[in-house]
Amino acid sequence: MTWLDKVKLNKQLIRSVAEAGYAAPKEIQLKTLSRIIGGQDVIAIGPEGCGKTTTYVLSVLNRFNHSPEGVPLALILVPDKERVEQVIGQFELLNKNKNITIVGLYAAPGIEPQMDALADGADIVVATPDRARAIYLKLGLNLNKVELLVIDDAELIVKQGLQLPTAELANSITKCQHLVFTEVMHDKLDKMIAPFMKLPATVEVEEIGGAKVNLYPQLLYHVPDFATKLNLLNLFMQDAELFTQTVVFVNTRPTAEKIYKDLQSSQQNTVAIFNPWLTHTTGFTEMADFKTSGTRVLIVAGEAPAAADLQDIPFLIHFELPEAKETFIERLTTTAAKTEDETLAITFTTDLELATVRKIEQASAQKMPLAELPDELIIPKEKKKTAEKTANKTNTNEPVTGAAFHEKKASNSKTYNYSSGTKAKMNKKKKYG
Repeated sequence: MTWLDKVKLNKQLIRSVAEAGYAAPKEIQLKTLSRIIGGQDVIAIGPEGCGKTTTYVLSVLNRFNHSPEGVPLALILVPDKERVEQVIGQFELLNKNKNITIVGLYAAPGIEPQMDALADGADIVVATPDRARAIYLKLGLNLNKVELLVIDDAELIVKQGLQLPTAELANSITKCQHLVFTEVMHDKLDKMIAPFMKLPATVEVEEIGGAKVNLYPQLLYHVPDFATKLNLLNLFMQDAELFTQTVVFVNTRPTAEKIYKDLQSSQQNTVAIFNPWLTHTTGFTEMADFKTSGTRVLIVAGEAPAAADLQDIPFLIHFELPEAKETFIERLTTTAAKTEDETLAITFTTDLELATVRKIEQASAQKMPLAELPDELIIPKEKKKTAEKTANKTNTNEPVTGAAFHEKKASNSKTYNYSSGTKAKMNKKKKYG
């Protein structure tokens, strides 16, 4: 299947992709390029390496069938300087029209050189949202003729808190086509792009391949924030019969200390920290000592104990996901034969961590089954509203304790064929699965 057969690119671009070694279009290009060329707004969701950048670079270059005017026709927003340079590099690889001028905007000492570059003429601008907005407010960035706005790595733009400058730039463009490329889609991202997207087509591709890694059985709990993670952990630890021993992974010592103090108030003398740094903190320096101690919870901050040391611990909970997917996979890799008493790995994730979840799934060649949130879980942001509704009920004798403080999403109503070990642990009291 060649580019010429499936994608309506100009002949110059067909030659460019062939010379660059792209023998055939990837799945995301097959599913999106015709829509983009047709003028439709598109949200493209796919893992790293699936071809998102090449897709919009070709879409932008395909618009230049005439001599450029030196006024931005396309604005591409990316999260940081490194990404600006990567995108410009991809343009340079595929662009054979040397009349096209590409300018990068990012945080650097002095704003004047970038404003001068725009004044000299720019046909394509690749920028971080904050720098593009700053130059726009100084009247240095002309958005009057922008026909295409691309938001790449959109999940990282949200994670870095750049929603406001992104939205302001989008709203400052009178009329254009919008393309959003992201590894994951979640509520915070949807809130940023919904006001300016016009009946977008959503295209999602999944490229989970390679050799499957032998990991412990897993469950994924998608929660809105840190406080809800803490409530969920407390809820689990209340069941001493089920959660006999648990290792909780976090990324920093302050987080470990916060969880330690929070659990100590309810789980007296049953919580410890791995390699403690404070004299008043209960802790262990060897995982073997924890296993035989009778202590129920061990909090591990930023370290990766050997996989062998974690064997025979009933529950491994990632309260936070490590930055390196390899660390997660190393912790949960097992060579043990599966039994009903095997370890269960549980991951807590917020919207901002979903991209890391997808990277782990891609690297391990397996999905994390999504678990339904327990009815007893308190979600702080909705607690006040629910309490007010409860207070307004005519039957004031109805118990409030244990009430669900959230409305279950449709995505959380899925069921999965868990292994017998998973069912034995999570459905023992039919509370958590």
